[in-house]
Amino acid sequence: MSPRAAIARIRLNPHNRAVQRDLHDATQMHRTLMRMVPDGLGDGPRQTAGLLYRLDESDTASTLLVQANTLDPTRLPDGYGHIDVKDLTPLFTALKKGLAVRYRIVLNPSKRERTPAEQKNKCGKIVPLAGPDADQWWKRRATDAGLHIHSLLPTPVTSVQPRGKGAPRMRHKLLRYDGTATVTDPDALAHAVLTGIGRAKPYGAGLLSLAPAAAA
Repeated sequence: MSPRAAIARIRLNPHNRAVQRDLHDATQMHRTLMRMVPDGLGDGPRQTAGLLYRLDESDTASTLLVQANTLDPTRLPDGYGHIDVKDLTPLFTALKKGLAVRYRIVLNPSKRERTPAEQKNKCGKIVPLAGPDADQWWKRRATDAGLHIHSLLPTPVTSVQPRGKGAPRMRHKLLRYDGTATVTDPDALAHAVLTGIGRAKPYGAGLLSLAPAAAA
């Protein structure tokens, strides 16, 4: 049986006050999008719901992609944007070994650095990666996720900061990767699409978008 999930494409209304607030506050954005999934999901509601999102911005529009096991867009604030919801079952069905795909993903490439005194425990500082180190990080993660990368184009992404009293300090530096790849493990890839890749998922990272591409 194919995994089940849905994805909503929301063309944001720039004049809507809730949209303006969410585009300047990562905590509020997360709260707004969590309204689209069922209540009562326990201690880890985002993980249980499978909620992932990504903000794609252009010169003319801001578009939110929101993915979860189930989505109810009627629970968004009135006038939030134009919403189109699609079932991802056809995507999962199409994933076959050797399939050529185009991909897009926003990631938080990083590593944990430990001092000699910290080597025996899990303490340490999360350090963002950049340049070739970030590219290699993505290639390794893609391989684990069932993708063989052919091309990649990194683009820095401005992270939306958490605001307000007691908001956590933002430690994430986001990169968007676009490119082409070949499917090597359909099951691993379906799992990566469902659960996301890497850290900073509550801040708009980890959602992997795929589309068929002509074979080279």
